[in-house]
Amino acid sequence: MSTGDLLSIEPQELQFPFEPRKQISCSLQLFNKTDNYVAFKVKTTNPKKYCVRPNTGIVMPKSSCDVTVTMQAQKEVPPDMQCRDKFLLQSVVASPGAAAKDITPEMFNKESGHHVEESKLRVVYVAPPRPPSPVHEGSEEGSSPRASVSDNGNINTSEFTTVTSRAFAARPEPQDNSSETKALISKLTEEKSSAVQQNNKLQQELELLRREANKSRGGGIPLIFVLLVGLIGIILGYFLKKT
Repeated sequence: MSTGDLLSIEPQELQFPFEPRKQISCSLQLFNKTDNYVAFKVKTTNPKKYCVRPNTGIVMPKSSCDVTVTMQAQKEVPPDMQCRDKFLLQSVVASPGAAAKDITPEMFNKESGHHVEESKLRVVYVAPPRPPSPVHEGSEEGSSPRASVSDNGNINTSEFTTVTSRAFAARPEPQDNSSETKALISKLTEEKSSAVQQNNKLQQELELLRREANKSRGGGIPLIFVLLVGLIGIILGYFLKKT
């Protein structure tokens, strides 16, 4: 805290958490230690860069006043985060009951015989606070397995890949054919083979009957021939429908 005969100033330097292309502000607190009304005025070596509110004012006896200094957005970070800008705060005893509208430049003129108290404040750039790291919540129940974390905090992705591959390799392939299905297919295959053999045998007998019929001079068709043709048709229709 900078202490003079009239005002106490806190802090002793203007600290700006510098960030490019961002307007930044800091505050000063002025405390009147006397029983008099004290007028103050704030000056800077770089008035285009800073905005001071209020830049002049009255601090009543045993009271305090806040002053806000705003630095305009800067395009680039200065070398080594150093700043040569300075502020000068002037204070002088004012008339009892004085207000801000009563302040004149002549009040801070030392050549006019006024006792003007001056305090110099330097500007300091500081690094902006880092945002907190996001906290990753644990995966909910039923989610996919996560990679393991080693002692030094690194994720063991190779182990995770190996375990996942083994898990999928260990899963049994679905069986397309059950034992009952295999037995039914085998039975149908046997029946079909038997039907083919029976059909071939019947065709041979039918051919033999045709030859005998051709030798016969009778005009009628033998009854056994008709029966055999009907039997063949029934058997073939049955097996073809079943298969």
